[in-house]
Amino acid sequence: MRTRILTALVLVPFTIAALFLLPLRGWGVITLMIVVLASSEWAVLTGYRKRTGLLLVAGILLIGSCMLFTRWTGFDADAGWPEALVVSICGAATLFWVVIAPAWLYFGWRIESKIVLSLVGCVALIATWVAVVQLQARSPALLLALMAIVWVADTAAYFAGRRFGRRKLAPSISPGKTWEGVYGALVAVAVYALALLPFAERAGYSDPLFPAGAIAWVALVLALAGVSIVGDLFESQLKRHRGVKDSGKLLPGHGGVLDRIDALMAALPPAALIAHYLIR
Repeated sequence: MRTRILTALVLVPFTIAALFLLPLRGWGVITLMIVVLASSEWAVLTGYRKRTGLLLVAGILLIGSCMLFTRWTGFDADAGWPEALVVSICGAATLFWVVIAPAWLYFGWRIESKIVLSLVGCVALIATWVAVVQLQARSPALLLALMAIVWVADTAAYFAGRRFGRRKLAPSISPGKTWEGVYGALVAVAVYALALLPFAERAGYSDPLFPAGAIAWVALVLALAGVSIVGDLFESQLKRHRGVKDSGKLLPGHGGVLDRIDALMAALPPAALIAHYLIR
């Protein structure tokens, strides 16, 4: 636990400083490097050997670099990418996390096709990156608030599960997770969502907040928390099929990069869509 906390004490200030101080393209470069590291771990979970897995890593790096530094994607150093590109990429990822991934988990599909798993990883990782860049262009504070939904849910689930956990959520995938942890996460996230309401106008939401607006907001935040759990379980299933405990060893006490961003991968693409269409 001490190592885990020390690593977090280093990562959190660095992340917040980069989020608020870097220009959009600089933030895009930093976050692209994180996604590239995650893609190397995804390649291992997919079953690629080291050299072959580099093709997936190189592909992610090439796509991201082109999206940041070439004109054909329409990237603007102040506003990010055009609406059509963001909606299509984040929409595809949202469809996967909301529809396909839950079915994948429920039926326990064990898909060994490296092409399929590579395609899933490419879509999921690129969409996560597009979401964090586009949301930072919109408002660093908004992005931080949306990422905190996942962090609050994860922390509350951990402590609620340890204290009250009895019924296993998905014992064949992740034996440590419990339904009581899920309930604790949802309660904590609902409280967090209500605490954010006074800041809604500053974030760009101008419609009346109570009661319908507040109820809708809490429902959306709970939905994002639910999707984040799907992301966590999906990565756990990939690790179990590959017979490993962690996706990597880069972060002491935390495992790999994927172990830290698995829930964010599922939650941030739909969060970007919600911010685009509903927070104006």
